[in-house]
Amino acid sequence: MGSCHCKTVQFEFESEKLTEALQCNCSVCIRKNAIMSKQSFAEHAFTLLSGKDSLSTYHWGDCDVNHYFCKVCGIYPFHDTSYEPGCYRVNLGCVDELDPRALVITEFDGRNQL
Repeated sequence: MGSCHCKTVQFEFESEKLTEALQCNCSVCIRKNAIMSKQSFAEHAFTLLSGKDSLSTYHWGDCDVNHYFCKVCGIYPFHDTSYEPGCYRVNLGCVDELDPRALVITEFDGRNQL
């Protein structure tokens, strides 16, 4: 289970044990400093439990990524994309009882590839 900082936005997802993560260096992600799930979770494996009305969406550049933020605390819990709507990558810092910095982190060069 995961949530934003104030717990207004809460979600859960089905996954095998997480051992890997992804960190992007594009201009948005480098500022968020989020460590993301390496895999995307399809609609059947991801459930928004609460806070739908408290989510705001930020688009940048080509508007391909829907960056969701809690309107109350400002935390970024997950995103999906226009080319895979409903397939979410999760901010692993929002996942209960998980230390994302202890995972194997793959760097994605979004600065040059996006």
